Amino acid sequence: MRRRSLLAGAAAWAWGMGAAEAAPTSAHWTLKDLKVPGEEGIGARFTLLIPKAPRGPVPLLVALHGLGETHDERLGAYAWVERYGLGSCYDRLCEPPIERLSKKSRHWTDERLVEVNTMLKAQPFRGLAVACPYTPNIYKAKRGRERTLDMYADWLVGEVIPRARREVEAEVKLADRVFLDGCSLGGYASMEVFLRKSAHFHAWGSVQGALGLHRVKGYADRLKALAEKEGAKPLHLETSSGDPFKTHHEALARYLKENGLTHELIIPPGMHNQPFLRDSGTVEMLLWHDRLPR
Repeated sequence: MRRRSLLAGAAAWAWGMGAAEAAPTSAHWTLKDLKVPGEEGIGARFTLLIPKAPRGPVPLLVALHGLGETHDERLGAYAWVERYGLGSCYDRLCEPPIERLSKKSRHWTDERLVEVNTMLKAQPFRGLAVACPYTPNIYKAKRGRERTLDMYADWLVGEVIPRARREVEAEVKLADRVFLDGCSLGGYASMEVFLRKSAHFHAWGSVQGALGLHRVKGYADRLKALAEKEGAKPLHLETSSGDPFKTHHEALARYLKENGLTHELIIPPGMHNQPFLRDSGTVEMLLWHDRLPR
């Protein structure tokens, strides 16, 4: 995400640049900083949010970060927690009702807040584990884009997910479900990983993903082919009214519909920035994955 938005909305979350190294704590989750074997330029680090006292077995969500954090592996591994509001949004879902972070917030409609809180009243947030691996700058990869994506997909399913599963199972009961999502560059990367390793994931999503308007028709066709081979899987498209990639998600949704693939598209108000994620974007992502079968 854009560097200029780093400090926006700092009052909504306690960590700023000066406190970046402080260990985050919560009544609802713990966070681990983990390293696994990895190739140069691919990654070797990820953070893992593990819920405390969840409502039954938890699935594992793998969430990929955006372009703004690709220059530093530590920054990337902590992007969702320190910049995108993962921890604070998780806490809000555990302690509803969901409210705007400030009276000036324009990231929720009144109707959507009522809908979300009605959903949480009918079925409380159950909890899920979230692995947040470093994502390289695929656009500038020395090995080339396709080779880097191949290696990154192998790293996620070969190193990150097995280690995350072991860590989660040591503390809470783990459901046999792994979901994949990503924001901005991470949305593009998550699609490419899903298409390469779909057998390892039970759902896919994108939050303001830089999917590429020229790619979405091909993505829809490849997703249709995978559905015919492996069975249809839940698909989550989340953009926003001021997102430059809004048209990408709308086009993909249109092609998915033409291909007969069930999916969900939401377009809340907001820009392509971290304040949007911290207020509503990350809440919506977590809630969608939490309500999937497990």
